[in-house]
Amino acid sequence: MNHPRSYRNEQVVILGLARSGVAVAKLFHELGAIVTVNDKKERNLCPEADELTALGISVICGSHPSGLIHEGVKLVVKNPGIPYTIEPIVRALELGIEIVTEVEVAYHVCQAPMICITGSNGKTTTTTWIGLMLEEAGMKPIVAGNIGRALTEAALEAGEDNTMVVELSSFQLKGTCDFKPQIACLLNVYETHLDYHGTMDDYIASKAKLLANQGPEDTAVLNWDKPVCRQIAETAKAQVLPFSIMEELDYGVFVRPSFADDVPSEQRQIVYRDKSGEDHLIVPVKELGIPASFNVENALAAVCAALTAGAPIEPIARALKQFRGVEHRLEHVATKDGVQFYNDSKATNAVATIKTIESFEQNVVLIAGGLDRGSDYMELLPVFKDRVKGLVAIGQTKEKITNVAKLAGMSLVKTVDTANNVQDTVSEAVREAFRMAEAGDVVLLSPACASWDMFPSYEERGSMFRQSVHNL
Repeated sequence: MNHPRSYRNEQVVILGLARSGVAVAKLFHELGAIVTVNDKKERNLCPEADELTALGISVICGSHPSGLIHEGVKLVVKNPGIPYTIEPIVRALELGIEIVTEVEVAYHVCQAPMICITGSNGKTTTTTWIGLMLEEAGMKPIVAGNIGRALTEAALEAGEDNTMVVELSSFQLKGTCDFKPQIACLLNVYETHLDYHGTMDDYIASKAKLLANQGPEDTAVLNWDKPVCRQIAETAKAQVLPFSIMEELDYGVFVRPSFADDVPSEQRQIVYRDKSGEDHLIVPVKELGIPASFNVENALAAVCAALTAGAPIEPIARALKQFRGVEHRLEHVATKDGVQFYNDSKATNAVATIKTIESFEQNVVLIAGGLDRGSDYMELLPVFKDRVKGLVAIGQTKEKITNVAKLAGMSLVKTVDTANNVQDTVSEAVREAFRMAEAGDVVLLSPACASWDMFPSYEERGSMFRQSVHNL
């Protein structure tokens, strides 16, 4: 797309309100565009509408009117979660109107360099960790995107002395064209979001857009343990900086001894090997502020990004040790009668749940279930057989996940559904899990599903879990 200022006196349609829609609508309005904002939710469910209307921006709520998209529209900016199959998007495609997400707009107005992070799992932890590393190094980071502030709003405030640290989803990246971060981190790619993307090829292609416009002056941080990341590296034009927990690299950030070696975990260290072959110890793995092997992967990616951005090793090491994790991701909630409760509501796919379960040595009583995206959840079968003591299933997928538990031979299995009262459902699920547990066990909320069948967000789901635990 062109720079946003070039749309002065041109018609721009913003699809979807929320944080990003409001920010981008304000930007185009201030630059003189003729802005129309449309959200299919009713007006009383769009509290942001009044603010935009007061500025003189046209806001249409309650439906997508048939004449919304026409030949006079020069640009459509869509909320990332809106599918490309809805009528206004289909019409825009027919007319050849450019369709982007807010990420593309923010890129054109941002003066600060960008470190951008994507992946099926680990985005929020890695993004937060990088922000803390740069903060420790005095580099004035601004953390935004799919975490915290709307990217457009943050980008307008950023100066050349700031560094943008941006979490991005495949939904956001799919709607980009010229977007180019100076440092791109691709953590992993697992099968998820196929209800939106349709195919794995489209999902991978959307993730790969993070690197698509990078040049030799840029850096691509890639997980060398993941075949998809290695394949993407073959076409990358940027300098590739790999990381690995499974092998010692000729160049990059890795764990030594690796997780492929059968050694006590206390012996493992995070090491950066530079292009001259010199090794730099970052920190012993045992000193990381948060547990689990998948968090070691996140730590390695964060180290790669922070080193590339110019942060010294000392502040990087301090941040690695001090960070205690993000809300709703393997978050310790409480211990009651010897039973530990963990909130992992951000585990919105089966792979994330598997990794979390595998991080515990104790018996796990799992609370899982949520939005049905068509998976059969059979990938959970091995950990259900070996690592899960009991299951409490909720949400649209409760029968599917219960079926896997029964195939695994699990005897402690319960489904909970309290007549559409969400808080009661969560509270009863917590009580049932606590009944199944004994001192020394872990009760874990790790749903393996998105939250939108019952909750407005995974944060709300996790907060209800925490409250229910405290109410025991």
